[in-house]
Amino acid sequence: MVKKTDRKMERQRRHIRVRRKISGTAERPRLCVYRSNSNIYVQIIDDVAGNTLVSASTLDKEIKTKYANKEAAKEVGTLIAKRAADKKITEVVFDRGGYIYHGVVKELAEAAREGGLKF
Repeated sequence: MVKKTDRKMERQRRHIRVRRKISGTAERPRLCVYRSNSNIYVQIIDDVAGNTLVSASTLDKEIKTKYANKEAAKEVGTLIAKRAADKKITEVVFDRGGYIYHGVVKELAEAAREGGLKF
């Protein structure tokens, strides 16, 4: 009998493997991405202090598109870059959260880069 793979478990395993290698500091915090079926969430985190410095999601009032699609990812990427610039954050470590760097995650990252974040 062939067993069906649990995609959520596989993503969590990939995320743990990535998190062993990267960590955010005060000088270079971690840009963490989470996407659900309905929304996209992004946080800039200082792992040393354990603080979330900046966050943005499709639930924010500034975001026009309220879905987890590429257009919404571009808007969220631009918004997180703007909010990070207001807090004087220019360099981050990108944490894709175990997701493949493709589609929504890629659009979000490119929009954040265009907004001025370096990673």
